Amino acid sequence: PEMPEVQGLVDFLDGRLRGRTFSTVRVTAVAALKTFDPPVHALEGAVVSGVARHGKFLDIAATAAAGDLHLVFHLAKSGWLRWYDALPATVIRPGRSPIALRVGFDDGSGFDLTEAATKKSLSVSVVRRPADVSQVATLGPDPLDAAFDRDAFAALLSGRRTQIKGLLRDQATIAGIGNAYSDEIL
Repeated sequence: PEMPEVQGLVDFLDGRLRGRTFSTVRVTAVAALKTFDPPVHALEGAVVSGVARHGKFLDIAATAAAGDLHLVFHLAKSGWLRWYDALPATVIRPGRSPIALRVGFDDGSGFDLTEAATKKSLSVSVVRRPADVSQVATLGPDPLDAAFDRDAFAALLSGRRTQIKGLLRDQATIAGIGNAYSDEIL
């Protein structure tokens, strides 16, 4: 998923999660988890304060007893979020399912993060600040930001000698545009 799909997920999740309390967070694909401090279970009992997007990363912000926490994830090429109004009670065994992460909330709802590809690229981080995820910290400006206009784009191009497709896909230059949308833009 690229920026428009991720923004759609942000809008969907923010309306359902704001004010909800994390009840369970289960990692079933250890390779997807990119951080260890704070631990994933630190989210349990935290109250969701909002959902945001940083480029192609989703950020579920929450307030916990130990302070602010963020569940930040990137769905890569073949990852997706599957929402449930009633989270299934089935036990997921690590390595036996495309499910990488299962998250439940106090009202019984929840979601699974899944990845269907053989090359696993989905990433999940629990951090105190979104910028603690190195790829988020180095993101360029967001093209959906009101300040990103023709002049801002011209300033990004100024003095560069590179192919435009590579420039559009460079997350440090412009956040959120990938291969598919760079083709559509061109």
